[in-house]
Amino acid sequence: MLAGTSIEIADEFGRVAMLLTLVGVLGAVALLLRQPLVVAFLVAGIVGGPTVLGLVGSGEDLETFSKLGIAILLFLVGLKLDIGIIKGMGPVTLLAGVVQVVFTAGVGLLLAHWQGWSWAVSGYVALALSFSSTIIIIKLLGDRREIDALHGRLAVGILIIQDIVVILALILLPALQMRGQDDSGVVHIAQQVGLVLLKAVLAGGAIAAVTKWVIPHAAHHLARSTELLLLTSIAWAVGLAAGADALGLSKEVGAFVAGVSLASTPFREAIGNRLVPLRDFLLVFFFIDLGAGLELKSLGAVVSPALALAGFVLVGKPLVIMVVLGVLGYRKRTGFYTGFTLGQISEFSLILAALGVSLGHISDDALALITLVALITIGCSTYTIVNLAWLYDKLAPILGVFERTQPTRELTEDSDSPKNVDIVLVGLGRYGGRIGRQLFDRGRNVYAVDFDPYALRKWTGQGRPGRYGDATDPELCSTLPLEHALLVVCSAPEMRTNRAMLDALTKIGYEGKFVGTAHNERESKMLRDLGADVVLEPFANAADEAADKLESLVPPKNEAADSASSRSS
Repeated sequence: MLAGTSIEIADEFGRVAMLLTLVGVLGAVALLLRQPLVVAFLVAGIVGGPTVLGLVGSGEDLETFSKLGIAILLFLVGLKLDIGIIKGMGPVTLLAGVVQVVFTAGVGLLLAHWQGWSWAVSGYVALALSFSSTIIIIKLLGDRREIDALHGRLAVGILIIQDIVVILALILLPALQMRGQDDSGVVHIAQQVGLVLLKAVLAGGAIAAVTKWVIPHAAHHLARSTELLLLTSIAWAVGLAAGADALGLSKEVGAFVAGVSLASTPFREAIGNRLVPLRDFLLVFFFIDLGAGLELKSLGAVVSPALALAGFVLVGKPLVIMVVLGVLGYRKRTGFYTGFTLGQISEFSLILAALGVSLGHISDDALALITLVALITIGCSTYTIVNLAWLYDKLAPILGVFERTQPTRELTEDSDSPKNVDIVLVGLGRYGGRIGRQLFDRGRNVYAVDFDPYALRKWTGQGRPGRYGDATDPELCSTLPLEHALLVVCSAPEMRTNRAMLDALTKIGYEGKFVGTAHNERESKMLRDLGADVVLEPFANAADEAADKLESLVPPKNEAADSASSRSS
C-alpha cells in the first residue's frame, strides 16, 4: 500500500459508503468524457484498492456481491437469448460469428505467445480478445437508434454467437483445472472434460423437464405478484448457479441456464426489465473487486503488451469482420459499421480472466494484462462508434477492397426497381409505413427504402417495390430510381438523417421536391432553411387531428352556452 494513502475506516458499512461515493464521482467524470461506466468502476476499484486508498482489500470483502452480480448478468443473457435473430439472419450470422471468434482467437493466441506469455495465458488472452461488449454495444446502438439497422442486427447476431462461445468456455475451463501432477496427462484431461459434459447433459435434461412441465404453471401462479415473481426468479438463478458449482461446472453456467429456462415464458421481459438495475448495481462490486485486485506495479509492467493487443482489437478485429462480411456479399459500409462496432473486448473477457485466476490457470499479471486491454479498447471504441459516420466518410475511398463488385447479399434485399416511380419513401416505421400504405392504396407508385430488413420484407411481401438502404449513407441516393420521382419523402424525424438526405440529393442534382420530418417547429424551420420543400411534424399533426375530432364531439360555443342557460332556467 502506498505510504500515507490508506484510509482507516473500521466500519464495513462506512467503507462501502465511501466506495460508492468514489464510484459516483468517477462515474460523473466518465460521463463528461463520454466513457462507459464500466471504465469508472474499474478505476474506482484500483483507486479504492489496497495499493492506493485502502478502502477495500483484494480478497473477500466484496466477493459475495461480485458473484451475485455475475450470476444476475449471466441470468439476463440467458433470459434474453433470442435464437430468432440467428434464424432471421440465417447462416450468415452464424458463419460470420464463428469465423470472427476463431480467427481473432487464433491471431490473439500467436500474438500473446510471441510476447513471451505461456500457452495457457495466451489461450485466455485469445478468448478474451475474441469477445465484444454486449452491454456497451447495445447501449450505444440503442442511443443511436441503430439496433434495427442491418449493421446493428449483424452486430447483435455476432454477439449472440460470442455469448454461446462464452458459455461453452465456462463449462469446459473448470474441467481443465489441475489437481496434482498425475492430472496433467491428455487422457486425464479428456476424462475430466467428458465427465463435465456428462454432468451438463444430465443436469440440462432435468432442467428441461422442469422447464416444460413445472415452470409454465408456476410462473403463471407467481405472476399474480410482481414482487414474488422477481424474487423467485432471482432465487432460481442463484440456486442453479450454486447447483452447477456443486456439480463441478461454474456458477456462471448455472445462472445462464436458469435464464434460458425462463426465456420461453411470457414474463421474461417483465423479469428482465426489472432486474437490469439490480444487475448494474451488483456488477459495480464485481468491477471494483477486480480493480482492487490489481496493483499499479502490475499494470505498469504490462503496458507495452497491452497496447499491442489493444491495437489488434481496435483495428485487427474490425478488419476480420469486414473481410468476412465482404466475402459474404455485404457492402463495405455495412462491414465497416459492423466491424468497428465490435472493436473492443467484453465484460465476459474479464469474467473469464477472473475465473482463470481462481482456477490457478493464469497469474494476476495475466489478469492485469486483460484488464488493461479492456480499459483501452472500451475507452477508445466508444469514441469510434460515436464517430462512425465521420470515419467512414474519410476512409470510404480505400475500403473498396472489402466489397465485391456486386454485393449480392444486400442486393437480395432489394426488389426490382420499377421504371416509373412517383414517390420515393425513406423509412418504413410506424409513421412512414402508414404513409406509404395510404399512398400506395391511392394508386401512387411508391418505392420504399428502409434499413430494417424485417420491415422491408413486410413491405415487399405485399407486392410493393422497395430495397434496403440507410438514409445516412451518402451513396444511397445515387442508387435510387429518381428519374421520374416527383417526391422524396424522409419519414425519420432525426435531424441528422434529414440533413444527410438533403445533402446527398443536392450533390446528385435531384430536381424534384424533398419532404422531411421533424420533431418540432424549431427543427422544421431548420430543415426548410436547408432546402426542404415541405416538413411533416408527426406530433403536431396528430395533436391537430385529435383536437379536430374532440371538437366535433361537442356543440359550437354559442349552442353550448344556450343549452347551459336553458338547463339553469
